[in-house]
Amino acid sequence: MSFELLTSEQLIEIDKQFIWHPYTQFGSPGQIFSVKSAEGVRIKLTDNRELIDGISSWWSCVHGYNHPVLNQAVKSQLDNMAHVMFAGLTHGPAVKLAKKLVDITPAGLNKVFFSDSGSVAVEVAMKMALQYWISSKQPQRCKFLTIKQGYHGDTLSTMSLCDPHSGMHHLFHQSLQHQFFAESPNSGFDEGLNETNFDHFAQMLKRNKQNIAAVILEPIVQGAGGMKFYSPAYLKAVRELCDEYELLLIADEIATGFGRTGKLFACEHARISPDIMCLGKALSGGYITLAATLCNDKVSDGINQGAANIFMHGPTYMANPLACAVANASIDLLLSEDWQSKVKSIEQQLKQELLPCKNMPGVKDVRVLGAIGVIEMEEKINTQSLLPKIIEKGVWLRPFGNIIYLTPPFIISNEDLSILTKSLCEIVSEISFTRSKSFVI
Repeated sequence: MSFELLTSEQLIEIDKQFIWHPYTQFGSPGQIFSVKSAEGVRIKLTDNRELIDGISSWWSCVHGYNHPVLNQAVKSQLDNMAHVMFAGLTHGPAVKLAKKLVDITPAGLNKVFFSDSGSVAVEVAMKMALQYWISSKQPQRCKFLTIKQGYHGDTLSTMSLCDPHSGMHHLFHQSLQHQFFAESPNSGFDEGLNETNFDHFAQMLKRNKQNIAAVILEPIVQGAGGMKFYSPAYLKAVRELCDEYELLLIADEIATGFGRTGKLFACEHARISPDIMCLGKALSGGYITLAATLCNDKVSDGINQGAANIFMHGPTYMANPLACAVANASIDLLLSEDWQSKVKSIEQQLKQELLPCKNMPGVKDVRVLGAIGVIEMEEKINTQSLLPKIIEKGVWLRPFGNIIYLTPPFIISNEDLSILTKSLCEIVSEISFTRSKSFVI
């Protein structure tokens, strides 16, 4: 069978027989669309329809698709080697990338552990924190404190960090280690610290400090938990409280890293440095799966001083040369351009073109930060019912819960961004007008 000659319908039919897609029931994946190619900000389907990508393939393709610089980085590395194990060996792309990450991340983060996905990067961070306290002869510190409406991954330990009652992994709540959850921040990005709200976090930390290994949160932007933006003052207060009680702080920057919020890393909004930072998604420009967990001297020295001073973790594809090579090229490309101005321009256009939706019936809130635009509806959205309408408009969006959002590639033109915002507003208007059961569940 020559799959290159199959029609879109034939490919999708075979797909449904064998493939289990993300967040779906096997055999009933809903609407799926076969992709033939992608370039710039456009995804070309097998039936030759083109879609402007409004979410950068889940935040990762900040430079768009099929970028000549990133393509060349992969091709050049491929001529040398595609992969080599990382135990007892090293290579230039990994060494270069580690040094680069240390140079650009917040001060003090100077140790880099590579892995192959964001969820694993968080698992590594949790493992670092646990081993730090084991080495300090305080093994009872084995719980994590986080905030509600957060999301940190789909693997077993990371699921335990997601809101156990309203989070996407609440089904498994009884099977997971139970962590400590404080109320989510309720002060917006441009607001000061809500002392009453923060006091819930502070009291929970104080009561349970002897059992907490680390505080972990998504800095400034809570992603899959509801696309909430919160005050940098809250993050700064968390850092100060962790310092007061000598606890570790883990920043999950997998979604927010590499310029998405208007700062290279979201922690910069609060001018803080965590003890451990997780990176992924845009790290490799959306080319090859890659993640990294960085830590400071406090963490590495603490682990090294223990009897069990070997960090027992080592993914097979750790520091894959192809992935490291394209990550180096992606970061160099980002830093060589005036990315701040581009993200600021995207932010201004998103505000101008999305804020009018705030007055539409059924819209709860409209918010923008950096290259992130969010429309929050009052009711949950049936994504599968909306997908055909989204495709008809020539755009690619992926609503979830009651959220429709944009995280476009940084290279997007003003004209293409306007097509995205116009399409999003039209979709919201149609939902607001019909309010039918075919759209709302």
